[in-house]
Amino acid sequence: MSQNININVNYLTRVEGHGNIVVELRDGKLEICRLEIVESPRLFEAFLRGRSIYEAPHITCRICGICSCGHTLASIQAAEDLLQIKPTEQTTLLRKLLLHYEELDSHILHIYLLVAPDLVGVPSFVPLTKSNPDIIRRALKMKRLCNELCEILVGRHVHPIGAVVGGFTKLPSNSELEEMHKRLIQLQTDMQDTVELFSKLTFPEFGRDTEYVALVNDENEYPLLYGDIGSTDGYRVSKYEYKNVTNEFVVAYATAKRTKWHRDSYAVGALARFNINSARLHTKAKQAADMLNLKPKCINPYLNTVAQIVECVHCVEDAIRIIEILLNKGINQDEIVIPDINQHGALPQRAGQGVGVVEVPRGLLIHHYECDERGIFKEANCVIPTNQNTANIELDMLKLVPEIMKQSQKEITLALEMLVRAYDPCISCSVHMVELKL
Repeated sequence: MSQNININVNYLTRVEGHGNIVVELRDGKLEICRLEIVESPRLFEAFLRGRSIYEAPHITCRICGICSCGHTLASIQAAEDLLQIKPTEQTTLLRKLLLHYEELDSHILHIYLLVAPDLVGVPSFVPLTKSNPDIIRRALKMKRLCNELCEILVGRHVHPIGAVVGGFTKLPSNSELEEMHKRLIQLQTDMQDTVELFSKLTFPEFGRDTEYVALVNDENEYPLLYGDIGSTDGYRVSKYEYKNVTNEFVVAYATAKRTKWHRDSYAVGALARFNINSARLHTKAKQAADMLNLKPKCINPYLNTVAQIVECVHCVEDAIRIIEILLNKGINQDEIVIPDINQHGALPQRAGQGVGVVEVPRGLLIHHYECDERGIFKEANCVIPTNQNTANIELDMLKLVPEIMKQSQKEITLALEMLVRAYDPCISCSVHMVELKL
């Protein structure tokens, strides 16, 4: 039976930024199926030109209000790579701790407030405040806790001020470490309740095989802060070869660039990390994955949310482990970084290039800097997770629509909205630069 459907979702809700879903079916034939990114370019790479490399973390953290700490750490890593500064073991542990806090904060927001409404058939989390108030209270309590943990560590979660090139301007005291430890122990119960809740909810069934890309390293850890770039297709390259991975390109109807490696697209994010590094998850996170019936290689993009839940369990447990190491060793307060040129002489400066690659909630984040001999920016390039996912989302849509085309237009629309939301896109972050030819 022929079917004509026009779907035009202007400004998809429950995602960060502005994106449209456009689908046209004519006589049962799919003629248009695309994800339009309609944000204005952010131009952060241009903002950096002429600025000091020491300013970069405080500028680039403004790229995103959700992944501020991740951008800060990618920026710091790129700067330290250029300046040939090697962070201490204590600094590395604290940075890993900060990434755990950010993963938790962002994932909890997405899991409970952006995805859960779809799974229970309501348009937003607002109706849940009446039908399931305890669940919303739990979500908000968990998110507030994560914000407060970031405040203890780096002053604030959004646009952090304590993490800088070389280390931290303030280091936690033993009492602050003990306070963070106590709160993370409390968070364990909430995470158990979260796993149990979502194990009872039904996610859409869909699958499309693709290349998944994430950090890999040879350490016995679930890598978020350092590593090479690897994929489920068996490839692994140095972070300095990132351009051979991303191969950015543009399409006429989107201001965000797209990427591909060995296929027409690839995916980054929690599901990609799980598919590549699940064997290195904490034991409790592996148990959560079993309870949620998540196994690698999972090719259902809707289950990215489930992978985020598993990561939350891991982040809580690994954060507890890191804090216990720091408590046992004691914090060396002499490592405080005071970026005061008058007190400590000229800060290190050199010409060169540096690359930072970290895992943020939505996937692989890359910062690439080039500076002159004064440490002043000549060029910068930031490759954001969402623009790495955009082509993959659209190819998922192209496969999904023919499979559900016998459903009503309302059902097809909801399935497409849920698909895009599952990737947890941060659309504003993805549109840094477009090339204009006049």
